[in-house]
Amino acid sequence: MRGYTQLTQEERYQIYALKKAGHSQKEIAVTLGRSPSTISRELRRNKGLKGYRPKQAHKLAQNRKQERSRRRIPDSVWQRVAQLLREDWSPEQISGWLRHSEGVCISHEWIYHYVYDDKRRGGDLHRHLRCQKPRRKRYGSYDRRGRIRERVSIDERPAVVEERSRIGDWEVDTVTGKPGGAVLVTLVERYARLSVLALAPNKTAEAVKEAILKAIQPLSSQVYTLTYDNGKEFALHMDIAKALEADGFFAHPYHSWERGLNENTNGLIRQYLPKGTDFKQLTSTQVEQIMNKLNNRPRKCLGYKTPNQVFFGIDPPVALVS
Repeated sequence: MRGYTQLTQEERYQIYALKKAGHSQKEIAVTLGRSPSTISRELRRNKGLKGYRPKQAHKLAQNRKQERSRRRIPDSVWQRVAQLLREDWSPEQISGWLRHSEGVCISHEWIYHYVYDDKRRGGDLHRHLRCQKPRRKRYGSYDRRGRIRERVSIDERPAVVEERSRIGDWEVDTVTGKPGGAVLVTLVERYARLSVLALAPNKTAEAVKEAILKAIQPLSSQVYTLTYDNGKEFALHMDIAKALEADGFFAHPYHSWERGLNENTNGLIRQYLPKGTDFKQLTSTQVEQIMNKLNNRPRKCLGYKTPNQVFFGIDPPVALVS
């Protein structure tokens, strides 16, 4: 006697056709080589408001199977998932980190299902998912922002920077709030993906220079190069280079992909500081909290380690230390 197997979608179409032709449940069972109880259970459990329909029946059965599989995951694992979601980790980061660090196998698809089920129940886990708005393409054939004195092109940057084979190469940009107000200076290390954020009272070159030096000087021994956006707020790059004993380079105008890591990080920051936010109300404590969120997330490119783990050797991640 063969072991029991789930009904296939093809068998469900057969059940539908035979039933429509007037055959009894026992006759359908004999035709399919199935138990009459299997046919009876199928017609009872997987019918909809309009009766038994094979496509809908198959979908109901698959959903029930998935729900049983999810219930086999212990509540303690779902509590861990919820904790990491509240740290603003993505479902993919959570899935990868749990598999690598705790030996727990749970797909990111299941985590999304969990989040949306929580939303239907009135929960707030969905608010921790990232929402990337579509970017508008910027058109322009030349740089209208003026020339930066002693600007060194990215073309002259050492090849080792592109290889990401060492700690010490940084990308630099600014994130703006309300026009004319304070700005957030963002520095991201290319190898470890470590983010350093600093608040400047305005977007003048002097204010941005002071913010950069205050934020990065504690790590100056691990600063070899800085690659800037072409904004005039970086006009004092030579002063920065001298203070840090590091080389500065500038990406080509309108070539944001040359600082792709920095651009991506700025997008992540917008999760906490949407466009139009008044940065004058932003405190240093809030900036540090955002920085910690970014640096305590596992990265797939780092083997699901966090930037803090790779840059500072912190283990386990700070966010998970009780």
